[in-house]
Amino acid sequence: MTTTPTLTSLGLSVLTLAMHDPRVKPLLDELAVEYTTRYGDFFGSGGAAEELRRYPAEEFAAPHGTLLILQENGETVAGGAFRRYDATTAELKRIWTHSAHRRRGLAKVVLAELEAEAARRGYLKIYLTTGPRQPEAKNLYLATGYTALFDLDADPEAIKHLAFTKDLAAAQD
Repeated sequence: MTTTPTLTSLGLSVLTLAMHDPRVKPLLDELAVEYTTRYGDFFGSGGAAEELRRYPAEEFAAPHGTLLILQENGETVAGGAFRRYDATTAELKRIWTHSAHRRRGLAKVVLAELEAEAARRGYLKIYLTTGPRQPEAKNLYLATGYTALFDLDADPEAIKHLAFTKDLAAAQD
């Protein structure tokens, strides 16, 4: 029988923080680099900076949202957030893994933590979008039970915003 490793056995701690907390800065800084490197002005002239300012920090605070990071030995290694999309749906944003810590399954841990917190807050569904130049994100969401709301055979660049959804009630069964 295979057992799922716990956060403690992985040496990880989960912190729920405000967007302006200094421990969130590595997440936001590297997301800005990632977005700029992958997209440039693909989504408009404001680029990465505009995307990271699109939603006020309060939208990621309780009671309707949350922002969490994973830390390993005091270092921020992964994180993500959700905000209220509608009365029954949380929207995931800012899913990130530090470039030096990728390919360890940390994004799956972040997703599981965000989904569990969204369910505790009474949300029934998750909605999210990712960009067309992030195939690893698209594959992660498909591998973790998300349903694509777009034609998987279409050119992702033509779609621009790849939307996904997941029913939290079904995921809990």
